[in-house]
Amino acid sequence: MEIPVAKPLIEEEEIRAAVEALEMGWLGMGSYVGKLEEELGNYLGLEDRYLALVSTGTDAIHLGLLVAGVGPGDEVIAPSLNFISDISAIMATGADPVISDVRDDTICIDLVKAEELVTEKTKAIIAMDYSCCLCDFEQLENLAVKYNLRVIHDACHSFGSSYRGKKIGTFSDICVFSFDPIKSMTCIDGGAVVVRTQEELEHVWELRQLGTQVAPNVVYQNKKRFTFDVERLGFRDHMPNLHAAIGIEQLKKMDRIAKAKREACIYYNERFSRIKGVKVPTSDFSDIVPFLYYLRIEHGRRDEFRNYLRENGVGTGLHWVPNHKLSLVQQYRKGDVSVADTIGEEIVTIPLFTEITREEQDYVIEKASSFFYD
Repeated sequence: MEIPVAKPLIEEEEIRAAVEALEMGWLGMGSYVGKLEEELGNYLGLEDRYLALVSTGTDAIHLGLLVAGVGPGDEVIAPSLNFISDISAIMATGADPVISDVRDDTICIDLVKAEELVTEKTKAIIAMDYSCCLCDFEQLENLAVKYNLRVIHDACHSFGSSYRGKKIGTFSDICVFSFDPIKSMTCIDGGAVVVRTQEELEHVWELRQLGTQVAPNVVYQNKKRFTFDVERLGFRDHMPNLHAAIGIEQLKKMDRIAKAKREACIYYNERFSRIKGVKVPTSDFSDIVPFLYYLRIEHGRRDEFRNYLRENGVGTGLHWVPNHKLSLVQQYRKGDVSVADTIGEEIVTIPLFTEITREEQDYVIEKASSFFYD
């Protein structure tokens, strides 16, 4: 049996939508993008927030930071155990990343340690939901208010999840999502920025379209602009129609995706929690749409474990090498990152996707168990 660590849910509906979008012949940002923005707003229940689609989750973080006013001379605190995209986005603004540790229980940013890193240069903080766990948003808000910080909520793992009855995306300062090839919902690639005001939304519109000061209602009708002006720097960060067409079909399946992934994670937790030397996520998954499922393999055996699973047809992943260990990040300030160091040596991602079967899960569990007990 060969089981990949992740794969998207692509069915007849997505293929048909892609064909229709291609046959329409409008390949840039167009009507499908406008429709998906509207449907995402309805799905999330946005009432006092505004959503704009962009090309990737990384671009969403970058534009969110710019909307927050981050620039040269500023510092932005971010967790070490995250993809390099957050650090890259901070650097792209001209600001300096400051690396914080994560919590041992949730792998989300440790806000007590993060507070120790705040200086007069600190402009913002990035808080990421990791895999099956959400950040402590009450503690985060208190920290932000205390030091007058903007918050970029990196929800690239947690689309569809809820925090104390509120959908992720409905309460944060600036929230960003990713719809890349292996996220719970995919648009081939794509991202979204959720902001608090109409003014911030219009700023995102400018930034994603090379600074052009034209509302997207024209292109959302698959029409060309005739006049426009540019007052500030922008980027080529819009979402194409083809990607949005696939996203519309994916969004219709979010309840199914959420149910399947929750059930798979609960089953994994039940089985893997019985194995000595293995730590499982500290989540009951009740309000979570898990992006990935991870284990922590103790006693320095993680790489050996990965090799054993690969030899037996089970894919694994690393999410991630702690950012403070990367050559690019060595020059930047960091705090005590001992927890990230430990987790970075233990963590491994095992197969999780919407259509994973119980037979496939049992095979993963059997091979993992045999590594420890044979």
